[in-house]
Amino acid sequence: MRVGLCLLTLVPGEIGGSETYVRALTRALATSGSLDYTAFVSPLARDAADGLPTEVVEEYRTGRTASARARALAVATLRPGSLRRRLAGLDTVHFPLTVPVPRPDARVALTLHDVQHLDLPELFSRPERTYRRVAYDGPARRADAVIVVSEFVKGRAVDRLGLEPARVHVVRLGVDRDRFHAGEGGREPILLYPARAWPHKNHARLLEAFALLRRRRPELGLVLTGGGHERTRLPDGVEARGNVGLDELAGLYRRASCLVFPSLYEGFGLPPLEAMASGCPVAASDLPAIREVCGDAAVLFDPHDPEAIADGVARALDAGDALRQRGLERAATFTWEACALGHEAVYRTLAT
Repeated sequence: MRVGLCLLTLVPGEIGGSETYVRALTRALATSGSLDYTAFVSPLARDAADGLPTEVVEEYRTGRTASARARALAVATLRPGSLRRRLAGLDTVHFPLTVPVPRPDARVALTLHDVQHLDLPELFSRPERTYRRVAYDGPARRADAVIVVSEFVKGRAVDRLGLEPARVHVVRLGVDRDRFHAGEGGREPILLYPARAWPHKNHARLLEAFALLRRRRPELGLVLTGGGHERTRLPDGVEARGNVGLDELAGLYRRASCLVFPSLYEGFGLPPLEAMASGCPVAASDLPAIREVCGDAAVLFDPHDPEAIADGVARALDAGDALRQRGLERAATFTWEACALGHEAVYRTLAT
């Protein structure tokens, strides 16, 4: 069975956890998969499919700006001929980043990471909502199989998009325990929040909560990673590092006294999982997907209330040893090998 993974819309450093998923999935399929795989990547992301046979699609001219990405999508949609010829002969094409460019003459699987634009439309502009209806909602309805990362996303996809439950497959994400693992050194008095400055990541309330915490624990600092913080005026004790490499992020997990994760919406929540694997106590939003990932290994709080966020972090700091042990045990149940085999099982269903 010949399977293509179409990664043309991947722009390195711009899509957060979705990029982590794509890179880890392809790496795990290269070592654990048993089908005939080819990854199709743009010139901007030549290394995206580490380990899998790869074709660089030079004619897909994407870029880092929104306008460049839009032009690439428009050209691929209006003149798909050369791209579709790239995919000729495949039995199944998987679009891990949801957007099916180009639309192939093969069975289609796509990953739907969430339906946030339907659940929290106020966080999106009208053009963004329109784009997602065209690029996410319609393709998910037409796909032969839809892969989702949690039971929460499956339920929302069925409810909001009217998808048949049998066509929606839950495959949990994993964690790279070679990179994200507990260290030997002690913890430092810092909180960590790795997230781009997207509206649903809730940074404004986090900064209010941090101010409350500093009154009680003036030694605490807060480290933010991810892009988009450049124009934000940050209070004392807060450091924005921008986009960091995975090794630097792993080191921060091993040094931090607590991961604080006040997101308003998640389809899965990779940072809490990576933190647990690193022995870092977790205080996170009380959201369905976060409960799926963390179980009883995190302190959960109301992300709409800065006082609740501050209280949740304080409780996680006080319960550090117990949370650390429960987190390590919980994280051990999530592997990229299992994720890859789960995807392969979905691909096989499309061969029948």
